[in-house]
Amino acid sequence: MPPGRSSRPTQRDIAEMAGVSITTVSHVVNGTRAVAEDTRAAVLRAIETTGYTGDAIARSLVTGGTRSIGVAISLMANPYFAMLMQAVEREAAAAGYTVLLADTHDELETEQATVRTLRSRRVEGLLITPAPGDGQVVGELVSLGVPTVLVDRLATRGDVDQVGAENIQATSALTEHLASLGHRRIGLISGAAGLSTSEERTLGYRLGLGRGGLSWNPDLVECGHSSREGGGAALRKLLALPEPPTALVVANDGMMVGVLHEARSRGLKIGRDLPVVVYDDVEWADLVDPPLTTMAQPIEEIGRRAVRLLLARIADPDRKAEVVRLPPELRHRESCGCAGIHPVR
Repeated sequence: MPPGRSSRPTQRDIAEMAGVSITTVSHVVNGTRAVAEDTRAAVLRAIETTGYTGDAIARSLVTGGTRSIGVAISLMANPYFAMLMQAVEREAAAAGYTVLLADTHDELETEQATVRTLRSRRVEGLLITPAPGDGQVVGELVSLGVPTVLVDRLATRGDVDQVGAENIQATSALTEHLASLGHRRIGLISGAAGLSTSEERTLGYRLGLGRGGLSWNPDLVECGHSSREGGGAALRKLLALPEPPTALVVANDGMMVGVLHEARSRGLKIGRDLPVVVYDDVEWADLVDPPLTTMAQPIEEIGRRAVRLLLARIADPDRKAEVVRLPPELRHRESCGCAGIHPVR
């Protein structure tokens, strides 16, 4: 090591030992440009000889793996995703992996950028909750052979591992429950367009109507854009109908917050004036008045299975792709109006 320098090796030290430029070392470490195989080998030998540990990427070039996985997810879209991340981190840590998290903000361009960033950090695989309209990002990951698992929002393709909750039968059950209470005009506040979860829960709502002997009426469906503000705005539109719904299915808990605020501002009592059921369950679901009737996703199990699927794919890149659907649990409380039912007109 040249005298007068820090005892900690630097990229300059690696460059001098390998007989290459610092720029070449950077390209080898970051994978930003193709480098001749003999040059790359010289850089790797220098890294190993000096014990260079400038970052996890350099270590991975020598050891063959970073023991890290990337997660591209929207933390702002729904409180559910924050809970999912906790489960993912616990399972990854138990397997000796670290998690690098990138927030996609549920925007396609941001998702593309975050996936590129995670790949530049040499993660060994990716968990991704696709943004609305995504198809290209997932397709590229699969074509490049990057171990990938889709989480929550599943695709129709059969060449990638996927894990999420069952949506269709679960939402059908919520709708059927309201129909069994005598409601004939059941509204739906659906999630953001372009999401598989939104499409599946809308399909489940339609299925539940049919099973309850009711006809589909598009006037009773409003998009809440998977957000608190959207949920409130959707409820305002439904209540403005000449014949508003007498009961409501809300497709996620983020929109349910908006529904609760809008109902309160109008002096409406959930469960009495407007029976409501919601797909998703949050910690406060049984603390509001009245407690919410929900369809609770198995978030902990989804996180565990996602990590296990990814590690299995990393270990065996040629294994057959697997799709896992986990059943939610109906948590029957009072917001559906079952406590002290009032006649439905």
